[in-house]
Amino acid sequence: MHMPFLTRVFTALALWSLLAATCLYAADPVPMITVGTQEVGLTAGYMLPHRLTQYHTTKQEGPAFMPSWMMTITDPVGSSWYRGQVSVGAEMVYIQFQEPILTHGLGFTPKIKYSFIALDRIRPYAEFAGGPFWTDLAGKIPEESSRFNFVLTAGFGLSYFLTDQAALNIGYRFHHISNAGTRYPNLGLNASLPFGGFSFFF
Repeated sequence: MHMPFLTRVFTALALWSLLAATCLYAADPVPMITVGTQEVGLTAGYMLPHRLTQYHTTKQEGPAFMPSWMMTITDPVGSSWYRGQVSVGAEMVYIQFQEPILTHGLGFTPKIKYSFIALDRIRPYAEFAGGPFWTDLAGKIPEESSRFNFVLTAGFGLSYFLTDQAALNIGYRFHHISNAGTRYPNLGLNASLPFGGFSFFF
């Protein structure tokens, strides 16, 4: 189990957020996100396996790193608690599988996010991403037979704006990796990914 790594990652994120809050404090930290606002993010987490059927036997796990870029494309839409804005962009995904053997995965995913803005500095969001994913797990586990795969992720998170241009993010994603039936077997891999990170807006 590599939970000490996860502990170190989240401890570092927490300490850095306190430093950022001290150094970047603004008199009015309520964010003013408008159409065209760009967001650069860096997110890290730890993948934990889901064995959805009796045929899923591999216990894959390991750290994940996900730098991203997004742009807000709408003014606030809706009213009440679901009032929010849509952003689109792209994300790189790197996963180091530490179980059952040390292997790697790298992907590129277009991404869409809906941010709820009713609470000003605290902004819940929902996100979805999917795209091509390369991994050298092929032939080493029973669920995967192809190096070329696709990764699909869906999840939710919470952004806390430290200033009007910097936010701390925490959340959860469900990950699915498979080759879309291009080769068999293709049982796919499913996992949970709790994460934390930062975003900067300009």
